[in-house]
Amino acid sequence: MGLLALQRLMSLQRDPQRRRRQKISGSIALENKRKGSPCQRDGDGDSQTVKMMRSSNPELPEDIWHHIHSLMPMHDAARVACLSRAFLHSWRCYPNLSLSRDIVRSKEHACRGDLSNKIDHILRNHSGRLKVLKLGLDGISCRYLDSWLHIAVTAGIEELTLMPFRHKYNVPSSLFSDGVRYSIRYLELGFCTFRPTAELGPLRSLTSLHLCTLRITGDELECLLSKALALEQLVIIDCKEIICLKVPCVLQQLSYLKIIGWWRLRAVESKAPNLSNFFLSGEIRKVSLGETSRIKNLTLFRSNVVCYARSELSCTMPNLETLVLSSDEEVVNTPILPTKFLYLKHLTIYMVTQQCMEHESAVGGSSHLRKMPEHQHCCLKSVEIIGFSSAKGLVELACFILKNAVSLECLTLDTLYGPRCFGKSDKRCISMSNSVLSEAPRAVTAIREYIEDKVPSIVQLTVLEPCSRCHTRPGWFLSQIV
Repeated sequence: MGLLALQRLMSLQRDPQRRRRQKISGSIALENKRKGSPCQRDGDGDSQTVKMMRSSNPELPEDIWHHIHSLMPMHDAARVACLSRAFLHSWRCYPNLSLSRDIVRSKEHACRGDLSNKIDHILRNHSGRLKVLKLGLDGISCRYLDSWLHIAVTAGIEELTLMPFRHKYNVPSSLFSDGVRYSIRYLELGFCTFRPTAELGPLRSLTSLHLCTLRITGDELECLLSKALALEQLVIIDCKEIICLKVPCVLQQLSYLKIIGWWRLRAVESKAPNLSNFFLSGEIRKVSLGETSRIKNLTLFRSNVVCYARSELSCTMPNLETLVLSSDEEVVNTPILPTKFLYLKHLTIYMVTQQCMEHESAVGGSSHLRKMPEHQHCCLKSVEIIGFSSAKGLVELACFILKNAVSLECLTLDTLYGPRCFGKSDKRCISMSNSVLSEAPRAVTAIREYIEDKVPSIVQLTVLEPCSRCHTRPGWFLSQIV
């Protein structure tokens, strides 16, 4: 609920006499507006809200006002608290706090010390129990951090995100008291150190654990996981001290596992019996997921991943429904086994470069793609091919999919890769090399000539061409004509 909704509620609650006063004041305000009164709006454009909040509040029970306040976004809740004594009281019990440099910074509080003092003031004046606390302290002094955590992380807290951006800061195990361990459901730690020991008690309610650039060893992580038997989601991102990641079989509820490890991580071993969603990014040598037939959603970011998927996944993960493959280097030189994903519904292939396609023959020639065994996919409904700037490979792959995906509803062909601006003035598409930009228009032309006519009327074809604003180079159009 925002300020506008609050204004409407308050206007409905006012008595007829007050509504008449509002009508008169509205006429005066309209007249002032016609005369160009400088007092019509303040610097933030909230003068009407200020007037309303400074008048007496509707006769509602206090707990209802507290509930209304708790439903507001934090920024709106703080602004309203500055205008009303009743809301100032409920602000000090506001259950969800997200504090970072971008949120608390202002022209008057631009330096580190001021930002730290401001957060300190907010937390020390908070008299209620927090349910959600997010601390992102990049560029903010952490001299009071231990005190902040002691004040804010108490029994009843449900979500804690702590990003000190100080790798030397060691999150104390004492932070997780009996009451905290009983209530916390979501824990995210990043850019610091955490050394859990066997003395740490069970985290009975923890269902989601996110660790990002955290100093923690594989053994320490295994100890932590053994305390979180209710865990459903586990995300590990660039934790450099972990060489072998082991997920114990006691995590019976774990269904989602996401691992991004481009550093020292060499092996992943999961014995969680009910894993259904797996995301892996990195050149990890050994991956063992135990019972893989339960996995329905798979995302892989690594080199030669398309060849790996064709030759291995149909045997080990036959029940996949969503498959996302991303590769920055692909070499088609492995034997191709029959690829039967009988339940696959959504397929995304993301290619950054395709050197292997440069020496493939044209549309009428021979290639490994043309030799792919033809099996009808009865469940496949949507396919995205992203970054396939090579016209030769794109045409063959798209035609193969159109011929064999009999239930296809959507086909998206993006000749480039990476984020796009989509016409928004405040954004830019990712920069591309000249070779990629030279090949992309040829891929668009090939789509028009060889693919469009093969698309059934029931299939929605979306073609994303190079951006006319971000991807136009001097002489580009001339080179296409020549």
